[in-house]
Amino acid sequence: MFDEVKKNFGFGCMRLPMNGGKIDYAEFNKMIDAFIENGFNYFDTAHGYHSGKSETALRDCLVARYPRDKFILTNKLTQPYFNSEADVRTFFESQLKICGVDYFDFYLMHAQSKEIFSHFKKYRAYEQALKFKAEGKIKHFGISFHDTADVLDEILNEYPQIEVVQIQLNYVDYDDPAVQSRKCLEVCNKHRKPVIIMEPVKGGNLVNLPDDAKKYFEELGSASTASYAIRFAAGQKGVFMVLSGMSDMAQMNDNISYMKNFKPLDEKEMKAVQNVCAVFNGMNLIPCTACRYCTDGCPKNISIPDLFACMNTKKHYHDWNADYYYNEVHTKNSGKASDCIKCGKCENACPQHLPIRDLLQEVAKEFEK
Repeated sequence: MFDEVKKNFGFGCMRLPMNGGKIDYAEFNKMIDAFIENGFNYFDTAHGYHSGKSETALRDCLVARYPRDKFILTNKLTQPYFNSEADVRTFFESQLKICGVDYFDFYLMHAQSKEIFSHFKKYRAYEQALKFKAEGKIKHFGISFHDTADVLDEILNEYPQIEVVQIQLNYVDYDDPAVQSRKCLEVCNKHRKPVIIMEPVKGGNLVNLPDDAKKYFEELGSASTASYAIRFAAGQKGVFMVLSGMSDMAQMNDNISYMKNFKPLDEKEMKAVQNVCAVFNGMNLIPCTACRYCTDGCPKNISIPDLFACMNTKKHYHDWNADYYYNEVHTKNSGKASDCIKCGKCENACPQHLPIRDLLQEVAKEFEK
């Protein structure tokens, strides 16, 4: 498929190890070393990850320490960073410089949706990216996608030059009518586009499972809950890469243990996954992945994912400490749910297509009585 990619497991650099509010370079170096030593070589970033610090961390911890042919580096063109046709090349060249490389192995049009795609078309971003490829500054051209399957089909019909598609897929979202993971995967397969999976553990939500869900995996043995989620994603038809956002060596070692010699889920494991899905479907949780795209443009500085996490914690565990975290941590120096002015910027940015304004009203009722 892509001969330079050694295995089907990639290092997603959106949730890197932190220490004192900064990326922990010592830990990141160890993680990169373990990743490469075990035969993996695919790294994924974007300029917005860690407010631009993901790219510089990769430059310092990966690019400066390894020969260029030892790693695959994926970066992305993101909507907020260009507002003219000229901006596209300027921004792209700045990304190469920030990362300290002469080319990107994969370059993706980031977070494509019907609305965002129109912005990219207006400034001929796809055409310019294809020029970068012709110049040798991109090896492979693709998109990351957050919308319905029919929109994906339209984009792939309009730009058959797309070589790869990155979609969100995990066992909880697989048949979710909002995310449409299965349908999007089917569209990719129809167009014969290799698939990269993001959010296989749903922003960590499929790691720390409630007890009545966790028991189904515990009955199978001692494997981690993350292993079932990542192997589920990696085993889907047409998938050539699954990304995991690892933030410490323990997560890295766990992921390596079952992805070094990958095996798809067997029938018994798939049954356990179905049982876990049934538990989640009965809990009425807010399916937020904490990507934080919603917070960037919020005029009231509401820490939306943290407030949703408080709500879910209360539903999950009936944990009244959630009230403390809501009032004394997450809204102490930020907006409360009731401060929402319903401008809708958050909903336009949300990859999960959540009705954030309505959900914030529910959060306010729960925590601001």
